[in-house]
Order: sequence, then structure tokens, then C-alpha cells
Amino acid sequence: MPEKQIALKVENVSKSFHLPTESTQSLRTSLVNYFRGIKGYKEQHVLENVSFEVEKGDFFGIIGRNGSGKSTLLKVISQIYTPESGKVTVNGTLVPFIELGVGFNPELTGRENIYLNGALLGFSREEISAMYDDIVEFAELEEFMDQKLKNYSSGMQVRLAFSIAIKAQGDILILDEVLAVGDEAFQRKCFDYFAQLKREKKTVILVTHSMEQVQRFCNKAMLIDKGYQTVIGTPMEISQIYKTLNGIDVKTESAGQLASHGISVEADFKNQQNATLLFNFDVCFEQEILDPVLTFTIHKDNGELLYRWVSDEEMDGEINVVDQRVHITFDIQNIFPNGKFLTELGVKSRDRSKEYAIFSGISNFELINRGKAGNNIYWKPKANVKLI
Repeated sequence: MPEKQIALKVENVSKSFHLPTESTQSLRTSLVNYFRGIKGYKEQHVLENVSFEVEKGDFFGIIGRNGSGKSTLLKVISQIYTPESGKVTVNGTLVPFIELGVGFNPELTGRENIYLNGALLGFSREEISAMYDDIVEFAELEEFMDQKLKNYSSGMQVRLAFSIAIKAQGDILILDEVLAVGDEAFQRKCFDYFAQLKREKKTVILVTHSMEQVQRFCNKAMLIDKGYQTVIGTPMEISQIYKTLNGIDVKTESAGQLASHGISVEADFKNQQNATLLFNFDVCFEQEILDPVLTFTIHKDNGELLYRWVSDEEMDGEINVVDQRVHITFDIQNIFPNGKFLTELGVKSRDRSKEYAIFSGISNFELINRGKAGNNIYWKPKANVKLI
């Protein structure tokens, strides 16, 4: 077995900040308080003894609620902050996508800011000129390049900064989910870029609240909560823990009728002579949910995503709920490798801000195929999806 190559190692890292508890004091008062042992601040511990490793080629997810310490951890890794204790070892060049647009001048045009920001990233003027058209096309800002940056919306500025930053070459990339900005088409571009990085086996650290993104792109994930690294595992394992932490009712029974937040599911699975996999789901809504989105995923038992279907991406029109029941049939060509597989059905709001119900493991299965096994990377097998 080849020896693992470590791209990033974080060892027992702790970080805290001083938060003032009093308004600005005079020098005399500060000195008096100092000799009396009175502090004019309280110490906020943001990170406590965090340790983990990222191997070369990993797409490593870091998950946590707001205020959990994710952003501080990123800045420590990126050497923007210095930890009080512990150390960070980076083997290779690191490109952080967390302070996009630093150095932008609002009084300059978009065109001028491309050259300015590119220079800060280490590109020569000739290199920037060669990639200029690609940057503008990706940002979808062709009509605005001669306008001053101060007239751009915040989303336009981030899009421009992101389009410049992806031209930077590094061994380790740190991506923040806020990069997926703008309309749906631009978000798809960002996620296509993530997928490209995964195909190229780039070492990536992705910080996100989206369990869908973690399961779609990552091969490992870590949960951080209240400054503590709580657990490292497969994307599926970490997603389940995170959802439970956020009070989402996660069902993990193997079959039958399951209920969650007024939504229930009846599931049926058949392996048709190893040729196709047939899934039948009846989703019943006991309460009215406007414009729901349904998701269906298949993972290997190590959490790696193999198949993904999302109703608002894979079909035209809306889901019509008739008598509070939706019937879905997946007839999927079996090109999966041998092994054990986990399934998950979800009901979400269209803007992904709410997860109404997650049904995990309702049609788990094991395959022992004859002949050649499939590839163990993310792909989309041909499927006949019927939604009634």
C-alpha cells in the first residue's frame, strides 16, 4: 500500500480573540486597572485544539454552523491569523479563495481592476492580457468592464474576483461556499469548476453549510462545532451528524413507511437480473409545502457520491403534488461497481434554505455483478425517471 502524502497538517491549533468589555479608557484608568489585575476585555476562544490531515488529492469538506470557527480556521490555515498554540504545515503552494477582491479599487474600472488584482496574484501584464477575455467571459460582465467598480453590485464584484482567482495555480485550494454567487447559471459554472478540480485530483478544502455540496464533491469531511473539531469521516456520516445537530429529523430505517416533518415515504427496490435497478418512491405530504424540490442520491458505503438526481435540475416544469402524494420511479442502468450502496431521498425548498425531510437508507443495496465492474467515481448512469 503506497505511503500517504500529506498536503496539509493541522496540529493542536487554538485561537482566541480579545473582546473589549469597556468603552475607550484614559491611560490613567488603564494603568490603574492593570495594577489591580482588572482586564478591560474578555477572551473568546474560537478554536480549541483542532487537529486533522488532508492528503494530496483529497476534496476535504469542513462543515459547521455559524459561529463554529470555520472562517477563523481557514484564516489560520491561510496564514492570515497566527494561532496561540499548535502549528499548520503546508506542503506546496496554497491559494485561498476567502479574501477575494482584496486590493480592488472602487475608483478604477473593471478592466483596470483585473490587471491590478492579477498583479497582486503574481501575474505579469502579458499573462493577464492573455487570459483577460476568459476572465470576463466567465464573470459574465462583458458590458460592464469600462464602468467603475463602485457601480458594481457586491455580487458582480465577487464574480469578477472569483473569475480572476481561478486562474491562479496552486497545489492546495481553499474554497468558501460564498463563491457560488449570482444567478443559477453562474452558480452552475462555479460548481462545474469544483467538479473539474475533483476530476483533476486537486487538493481542495471546501467550507460549506450545504450537505448536498459535501456529498457531491468531497471524499472526506470534518465537523467543527463551537471551536472544537468533533469528528472526521465520510461525507455521508458527517452530513447525518450535522443534520441531527441542526434539529433535522433524519430517518435511517431500511424500508417501509417513514414519517418526518409531516412527510412520509414508501420505498421499494428491485435489482432486475443485474441489468437495471428499479426504485419506486411514494412521497406523501400531510401539510402543504409550496414548490418542493426532491433529491435522490446513491453513495458507496464510504460516502462517495455515485448518482445524484434533483428534480429542479433534471426536469422541466414544476412538481405537481396530487392529493398530497408524489410517485417517482427510477429505472437506472446498472453500471455500478461491486459493493454496498447507501441511498437518500430528500425534500427541500427550491432555494435550498430548508430541508423538510431526509430519508436515509430506505433502499440500501449490495451488488455482486458478473463481468466488469463500473468505475468508482462520480458519474450519472442513464436513468428513466418517471414523476407522476
